[in-house]
Amino acid sequence: MHAFLAQVSTYKEKLTNDGFLVIEDIYQAQEVEQLINYLETSTGDGPNFRKTDDLFAIRNFLHEVPHVNSLLWMDTLRQVIEQLFGSDYFCIKSIFFDKPPLSNWMVAWHQDLMISVDKRKEIAGFGPWVNKHEAYNVQPPVQMLENIYTIRLHLDDCDETNGALKVIAGSHTTGVLSSEQLLHQTKKQKEDVCCVKKGGIMIMKPLLLHSSSKSTSSRNRRVIHLEFANQQLPGDLNWKEYINQQNNYTTVL
Repeated sequence: MHAFLAQVSTYKEKLTNDGFLVIEDIYQAQEVEQLINYLETSTGDGPNFRKTDDLFAIRNFLHEVPHVNSLLWMDTLRQVIEQLFGSDYFCIKSIFFDKPPLSNWMVAWHQDLMISVDKRKEIAGFGPWVNKHEAYNVQPPVQMLENIYTIRLHLDDCDETNGALKVIAGSHTTGVLSSEQLLHQTKKQKEDVCCVKKGGIMIMKPLLLHSSSKSTSSRNRRVIHLEFANQQLPGDLNWKEYINQQNNYTTVL
């Protein structure tokens, strides 16, 4: 039994108050190596794959590299999802990305405000729209964003030298921020660096202010990024990805 189960109430309180938490040792070393092997042997080269000198990313990851599903959705991760989010949550986005050694790009302070859907349809409360990476992306009502969770599974040890996320605890409770409000928050509040060991996970709320710095080390930062929701979309709008726990996380639109 993972030690997480003995601390569920503590983790729930931290996630509610701070908007993020780290849980180590969700995956054993050999499990991480197998996940990496699946990645290294994937041969996709379509629009969901992006590989440059300083970035490797796979969108719609669980569909593009389906072999990972049998290992990724092991009992410990399922328990984390059910105990911290709820048994009605399903995966709505899956991305793999790597910040290779000495990557010279950084990510400025921001909130994750967009969701990926299957079509563009004007619905009250949804907007603005962005067509990006051959997908329809839209900002949903804030109430929907408040109910979404993100899990970042780390395949490498991650610290401030290879692009660990920096966050501002509690900033997820302030709603969608304007540029001026965001600047004020980041200047006024203390930041936390979310160091995560290989095989550990970071959980965060999308409205949490977060950023990352340029890499200054010779180590990769490989992450499997998963987003979860418990609400269907209105009208005939659908999530671009829909991986349902009851279907063993394999149903992808």
